[in-house]
Amino acid sequence: MPPMLQVKSLHKRYAMMGEYLHVLRGIDMQIRENEYVAITGPSGSGKSTLMNIFGCLDRPTEGQYLLGDQDVSGMDEPTLALVRNQRIGFIFQSFNLMPRESALNNVAHPLRYRAMSRGERQRRALAALARVGLADRATHLPNQLSGGQRQRVAIARALCGEPSLLLADEPTGNLDSSTTADIMNLFHSLWSEGSTIVMITHEPEIADRCRRVIRIEDGRISSDRLNQSHD
Repeated sequence: MPPMLQVKSLHKRYAMMGEYLHVLRGIDMQIRENEYVAITGPSGSGKSTLMNIFGCLDRPTEGQYLLGDQDVSGMDEPTLALVRNQRIGFIFQSFNLMPRESALNNVAHPLRYRAMSRGERQRRALAALARVGLADRATHLPNQLSGGQRQRVAIARALCGEPSLLLADEPTGNLDSSTTADIMNLFHSLWSEGSTIVMITHEPEIADRCRRVIRIEDGRISSDRLNQSHD
């Protein structure tokens, strides 16, 4: 079975004022199904750029990105959008919820781009909310929910499409310590149930909750280790 994702000799450069900013410098990495990986490093190290490539939101300048057995490196934008919708679940630091829509409609929204009935979309969304412990908040608007509940809605939205890969970008960055612990316990449960999770974080205590920790510095992998203390 191929890895869940694999990058080979990955480079990313941006043109800035007549010069090139070399953000990623030859990244080689494999992530297998049901791994729980933290990607960490200082600000400007390239970890967010790498996450954008993993999420098919950006393309590498050089190198190859395989998602399962698909080479997505050279796909056009409509095909990348289809891959994002069907295979990847996104969880953001700022939740990115629609403020005038209920929790249920927020969770169901990505399914509007699939060929399924409104009833099926709502059924799946309610099941995803139940999975994160928020079935009783389905009709609430985001401003009626706590920060932790809003992040749970965002996680339910990511799960609703049954993606093969969950990408979380600083998912606890806007949460207090108690709520952070709750959200990390939820991620652990999702991993235990079989999810593949890749999490960007600059917080060592968050990275230490993951099974594998990859550190990026100056656009290169500086370390890649298993967290032996992880239960």
